[in-house]
Amino acid sequence: MLSVKLIKLIETHAESLAREVVTDLVANEHTPTFHDIAKSELEPRIFKLYHNLGNWVADPDSNAIRAEYEEWGQTRGHQGFPASEIVYSLILTKKHLRRYIRDYGYAAFTNDRANSGELTPLELYGIQQLNYAVGDFFDQALYYVACGYEVQSQKERIRKEEKERYLTARHA
Repeated sequence: MLSVKLIKLIETHAESLAREVVTDLVANEHTPTFHDIAKSELEPRIFKLYHNLGNWVADPDSNAIRAEYEEWGQTRGHQGFPASEIVYSLILTKKHLRRYIRDYGYAAFTNDRANSGELTPLELYGIQQLNYAVGDFFDQALYYVACGYEVQSQKERIRKEEKERYLTARHA
């Protein structure tokens, strides 16, 4: 059982979470290529991830994740981003989400109780299951980003080879 209450809280705060991640991305030493990308280009993609988190983790459709994240890998590959920075961008996104779950998971359950004591075992289990589902989702997203990046690299290699053949034939 996933924590529906906590997922809704994350989706509700998707905009502020996305802003935090983008602020980190454009300043982080591990993502220098992102420093030159407009925040207005980065925020919608990260917002979409957080805003649709319930769909991603409650019904993890591998084909939907594949389509979304392969496209992301191809786009960033075409833009010349190093693979390590693309991977790190997802790691940062996951890190911010896990921090949010840690910081607000307890509050999500105890705010509507008269006695805000300890969490019940079922509530703790829900938070734990959400963390596992988030990890599984990001594992799939990382894999498909890498696949998309490889597809783009292959396209670039083929274009380069075709250009070289054309230039060689032209000068022969």
